[in-house]
Amino acid sequence: MIRFLDRKLLKFLLVGVENTLIGTAIMFGLYNFAHSSYWLSSAANYILTSILSFFLNKYFTFQNKDRDWKQIARFAINIMVCYMLAYGIAKPLCLYMLAGATVAVRDNVSMLVGMCLFTGLNYLGQRFFAFREKM
Repeated sequence: MIRFLDRKLLKFLLVGVENTLIGTAIMFGLYNFAHSSYWLSSAANYILTSILSFFLNKYFTFQNKDRDWKQIARFAINIMVCYMLAYGIAKPLCLYMLAGATVAVRDNVSMLVGMCLFTGLNYLGQRFFAFREKM
């Protein structure tokens, strides 16, 4: 049985804090100051921070030494699936739950909810799909 509460999770959370600080500045900055769309703002966040995340999680978190294009493809697939699921769930959920709020409030809350959903899904995907240990 694989333990979820271990050193890998702690390292993933450290990397995640760094990525979250950078990504949050990108996403909310683009949305609120550059007046970019919800989808462009959130996608820019994950495209840019995913590059940093790949290297930090590969070598620091999961200490993976594989040099394989398939691993890069698995990582990219994981990011895309987690992004589409997290933000695809967050947007309609917040639209429904915050129906009386302004579009800006709904979108900002939705991006925050999407970030939380993405983090959990991404950890599972990176650990068990992108950087899975060979048995």
